[in-house]
Amino acid sequence: MTQTLYQYSYLQILDFLTTVAFLINGVDEGNPFVAWAINAFPSPLAGLAAVKIIALALGVYCWQTAKGQLLTRINVGFAVLVAWNLMALILKTAR
Repeated sequence: MTQTLYQYSYLQILDFLTTVAFLINGVDEGNPFVAWAINAFPSPLAGLAAVKIIALALGVYCWQTAKGQLLTRINVGFAVLVAWNLMALILKTAR
């Protein structure tokens, strides 16, 4: 179960980094909550960091309450999301 939390944390970091790359390359954030946080905080990075801190806290909560299967499903979703982000970045920079 600890491995699942490590994977979750790693995927959160990758999502953070790909979102930063999106912002640098002028790609809009697709998640309305994250887009709101990016605009609501003094800097986009602070808003994004706040969202990721909340996400990590939720991941720790799932781990502590033995919701490993849920965390595994979320990991699959974030792995797909990170792959999508990378593909979108490649297509954006290839233009």
